[in-house]
Amino acid sequence: MNEILPVILGILGSILLIVLIILVIKLMFTLRRIDKVIDDYNDKSSKLNGLFDLIDSTTDTISSIGDKLVTSLVSGIASLFTRKKKEAEDE
Repeated sequence: MNEILPVILGILGSILLIVLIILVIKLMFTLRRIDKVIDDYNDKSSKLNGLFDLIDSTTDTISSIGDKLVTSLVSGIASLFTRKKKEAEDE
């Protein structure tokens, strides 16, 4: 028993070491493929950043124009009501 058990453990340990080496090599190939996919994604997303910046500036411009329009409309309506109040006070 003292001679057979160390031999069996040595064989099982070497098999485990070989399996782990094979798994690490496969994992390295998988990580290389994942790295390529991530690089491709980064390239494509950087190309779209310009488009998103253009859309963002366009919506900001439209929003500021709308704000100015609403402000002028509200001030025009407010001036009409103040004129009516002044006329009512004058009478």
